[in-house]
Amino acid sequence: MPRYRPHVAARPSWRCRVCGARWPCSPARLALLGEYRENRTGLLIYLGSMMYDAAADLSGSSSPEALAARFLTWARPR
Repeated sequence: MPRYRPHVAARPSWRCRVCGARWPCSPARLALLGEYRENRTGLLIYLGSMMYDAAADLSGSSSPEALAARFLTWARPR
């Protein structure tokens, strides 16, 4: 039986350690939505802090707008 490996970011590249996609990858997003199911504000605060760290690590390679879309936009309530 395959063992689940959490899709977490590898710093400083901010790629997923499991699938290599830009983090948060689709599996990470699904896991985060499940983990923060009852606390969307907490999820956005967590993602905001991750975006802040990513901005420092990826300085110059990603615009603030691109980072916001990558880290925050998908998690807003619909």
